[in-house]
Amino acid sequence: MFRTLYSKMALILLGLFLVVGASFIGVSLYTTEMYQHEVNQKLNRELARLLVEDQQIMVDGRVNEASLEQTFHMLMVMNPSIELYLLNPEGNILAFSAEPGRVKRKKVGLEPIRNFLNGGAAFPIEGDDPRDLAGKKVFTAARIPEQGPLQGYLYVILGGEIYDNLAQRLQGSYIVRLSLWSVVTSLVVAVLTGLILFAMLTRRLRRLAQTMEAYTGGQGLEGLQLPRARDAGKADEIDRLILAFGQMAERIEQQVQSIREADSLRRELVAGVSHDLRTPLATLQGYMETLRMKESSLNEQERRDYLDIALSHCRRLSQLVADLFELAKLEARDIGIRPEPFNLGELVHDVVRKFQLRAEERHVGIAVDVAAETPMVVADIALIERVLENLLENALRHTPEEGRIQVLLRPSEERLGVTIKDTGPGIAPDELPLIFNRFYQGPGTEKAKSGHSGLGLAITKQILELHESRIRVESVPGSGTAFSFHLSLHRSTH
Repeated sequence: MFRTLYSKMALILLGLFLVVGASFIGVSLYTTEMYQHEVNQKLNRELARLLVEDQQIMVDGRVNEASLEQTFHMLMVMNPSIELYLLNPEGNILAFSAEPGRVKRKKVGLEPIRNFLNGGAAFPIEGDDPRDLAGKKVFTAARIPEQGPLQGYLYVILGGEIYDNLAQRLQGSYIVRLSLWSVVTSLVVAVLTGLILFAMLTRRLRRLAQTMEAYTGGQGLEGLQLPRARDAGKADEIDRLILAFGQMAERIEQQVQSIREADSLRRELVAGVSHDLRTPLATLQGYMETLRMKESSLNEQERRDYLDIALSHCRRLSQLVADLFELAKLEARDIGIRPEPFNLGELVHDVVRKFQLRAEERHVGIAVDVAAETPMVVADIALIERVLENLLENALRHTPEEGRIQVLLRPSEERLGVTIKDTGPGIAPDELPLIFNRFYQGPGTEKAKSGHSGLGLAITKQILELHESRIRVESVPGSGTAFSFHLSLHRSTH
């Protein structure tokens, strides 16, 4: 029944108002009663003294019955709620105006009477009620006589039994009834207003809960209707919750999409690895089986040729496995870079020298354009060497005979740019986004002949991302291709 937030808040509000209302009514009744007692006591403060002055109630320590009877009769006619008690100096009751048998006390405490006569306490001052052994009532009192030796006290109870019943007080007081009805009406209006406000406040929360349930039920993010969040300056906790859920749902969608893409790439990777491993393994197995079956009929040179071919396929398999392992570590960020300052121009010359002989065999020229004073860079020298080797390998593989490869270094204020150009056939625009994928080979490339795994550019991209750099490629079909990247300059502390 009370499963929703609105119903729980409504129940709490109702209970709170009931407690507050009951407390307020109780306090109001108590304060009203105390106020009435205070006013009654103040208005009748001089009543007992005037009676003592007007009538000689006691003479020489004895009760003047005739005068006392006259006083009792006069006051009962004027105000039947007043009760008179004649006390001796010790507080014992000598006579009273109440009906016989209704007075239960024989003695009244004198401390409240002395406080009243001395004026040392704030009103209302309550004294013992002779009709009730445990009751207290407001009173007025006077010393008998006012001056001279003390003979007793006139003790006047200002509120008799007629005021003891709460229902009678409520029936007899229009102001009290009006106040109570006002309080009840105000509480009812406050509860209804609170319920309406709670409904308005929780409306967006209910819609958000419904949206979240729909999302967890499988509904896509595009079909969800999130409650509209207010501007940042007016946003409350519900608005922030709406924004947080929207952002979380978007991240989940992105992660799901990433997982799907990763799964697709995994499938492609498995297919590519299977294809790249199958060819050299099949070839290796074929040559080894041929060598075994025809061992007696093959001469020394033929056996050597078979073994050389099998060995080249073993090297290709070893290189493929090493590239796969390196790429996996780079993508998992298991390889930590060790940046250090070094001269990139010198490294470029060293790497170019490794490819110089192969380039000459293919009649391809390699030119290095490095400024005389090349600034130092900060990077992992081994990984950057691998980048340069991969890019030069790629350029040399796609550059035809009599072609040309150019390596350029161009410094700027904060970085040093590296560009490797070739005069190869270029790359079609629709193929440019694919060249950094695993196992990608351009049209017309034969892996078996090239011995290339198709992982070089993918490894290059991952290495540069570890250095917070991006590799860019520009190509015009028939005019060659240019790869470029930047490295941060070394800032000397001296």
